[in-house]
Amino acid sequence: MGISRSSRHKRSATGAQRAHYRKKRKFELGRQPANTKLGPKRIHTVRVRGGNLKYRALRLESGNFAWGSEHTTKKTRIIGVVYNASNNELVRTNTLVKSAIIQVDATPFRQWYESHYAQPVTKKGKSQAAPTDASAEPKKLSNHAQRNLDERKKDAKIDSLLESQFAAGRLYAAISSRPGQSGRADGYILEGKELEEDQDRQAEACPRLNSLLLSLVQLLGYSKYICLEILSSQYAYMPDREYEL
Repeated sequence: MGISRSSRHKRSATGAQRAHYRKKRKFELGRQPANTKLGPKRIHTVRVRGGNLKYRALRLESGNFAWGSEHTTKKTRIIGVVYNASNNELVRTNTLVKSAIIQVDATPFRQWYESHYAQPVTKKGKSQAAPTDASAEPKKLSNHAQRNLDERKKDAKIDSLLESQFAAGRLYAAISSRPGQSGRADGYILEGKELEEDQDRQAEACPRLNSLLLSLVQLLGYSKYICLEILSSQYAYMPDREYEL
């Protein structure tokens, strides 16, 4: 039997079985899910009702992500899926769906920030390599360009959680497009209250974390957010698995 989206097989509100007065219709059909995975880009076109086309993404490796507070959008590489509210299996298999929380490469956003504000995005983590040419001098700007740059620097502060993510080289983002319908995995960078809530969800999703590791982290004075950053950078984040060191 084919996949159908009709509700004629369901019972009524009072519990009565509905009469079968017709067969399935073409406009009630459903199709297999795309189950978009991480990998080299592969998209199939599907002819749908009205002669229109849907773009079924089978594999994707990058997308356009918006940094809302800075009003900029960059194309970046998708690293992996870290959280999905509907099913942990989608996290284990790195399945890209709408509203999935993923990690993306922070390099395009860091490069834009440093060119826009002419200062490093963070002082944490690995320091950027200094220019090897001893004769290289800072670019001389006109007075007008320098004033614009000075005005920008007044608003160049970013959230501490985002700063620690830039130091790790990866940012948390949410997918807002539908990869199985549009063939794209676009979204936005998590920040502010939404980022804090996501960090709390991830912290609560691993209650079986080794007590020895937790006590060690507390002994060193790190927060649970730093603990999750360390684990996610060294191990695949799987909430239903126990981390073993």
